[in-house]
Amino acid sequence: MALGDCWKQLCWFYYQYLLVTALYMLEPWERTVFNSLLISVAGMAVYTGYVFMPQHIMAILHYFEVVQ
Repeated sequence: MALGDCWKQLCWFYYQYLLVTALYMLEPWERTVFNSLLISVAGMAVYTGYVFMPQHIMAILHYFEVVQ
């Protein structure tokens, strides 16, 4: 029963996502292209943050002389 409730909640979140972004009026293939691009851009942003943020944080800490 809990798995069914979890699936219902997930479907409801997806439906809300479709409504908020107005994707409900696109055809399925257009929705797939949009979602693929969105996931790609979000993935690149996460990767870039993972790779470059430690360097920037260390540079800031060195600038403010928190780390020697």
